[in-house]
Amino acid sequence: MPEPFRIAVAQSTVHEDPTNSQLLRESGAEVRGLMREAAAAGARLVHFCEGAICFPSKHVMSSLGPDEIGPSDWTKADWPVLQDELDQITKLAQQLGIWTVIPSVHQLPGERPHNSMYVVSDKGQMVARYDERALSTTKVTWMYTPGTEAVTFEVDGYRFGLALGLDVLFPELFTEYDRLGADTVLVSYASTNGRNEHIGVQARGTAANNTCWISLAVTANPETGLVAGVTSPKGEWLAQASEGGRPAIAVTDLQPSEWSQVGRTFRRRTRERIGS
Repeated sequence: MPEPFRIAVAQSTVHEDPTNSQLLRESGAEVRGLMREAAAAGARLVHFCEGAICFPSKHVMSSLGPDEIGPSDWTKADWPVLQDELDQITKLAQQLGIWTVIPSVHQLPGERPHNSMYVVSDKGQMVARYDERALSTTKVTWMYTPGTEAVTFEVDGYRFGLALGLDVLFPELFTEYDRLGADTVLVSYASTNGRNEHIGVQARGTAANNTCWISLAVTANPETGLVAGVTSPKGEWLAQASEGGRPAIAVTDLQPSEWSQVGRTFRRRTRERIGS
């Protein structure tokens, strides 16, 4: 049985204009500040929300807009600054010796980019990338190329799965991670307007249904009704960040005693029996 695993989940400021180099720099600096907080708290891994560096707006990116939504013009994005911020995050992960999961737009030559999550090891190496699969209508119509597969990685005997954006609304994606043996699923979600408390409910229900830990990284915005947190395999919050909407982390230990293989074994047998 592995040792307890300390994880930090972040809520951070989300900017929507990838053409604005100053905002990209501010977001990168905030991410690195939270990485330092997580490392100082003894976390082995820190997990960030969708849009932690930038959550491109359909209005900003529209080739017809901003008043009319159309195909995104990704040539407007400041790709060199975005890449530089990612490079600095990668270097800091190595310096701090902390695994870092950071969402970002992934450029595809000649195609729409992916909305992605990068996994950076404590050695400063990019070891995995997950591309959002359950894209919203706007994202899939005007903005991104959808991903096609689940992604897992392992640290200190724990297997992690990755989910991004509206993936959180689709139970079948988490059933897939259950089959792949993920102990924890890292869910990154951005919310820039409206109340979205139901996302927290989805995370807790998903954890209980799959007897896994869920780390939910969200936007630092009190108007959404969401805060970052980590659930137990029973769907209970183990730790949550502050409700005031300020950038912050929540830190907790994943305790092996909280997790059991019994539920997963039962679900596997039952799925085989009912053919699902």
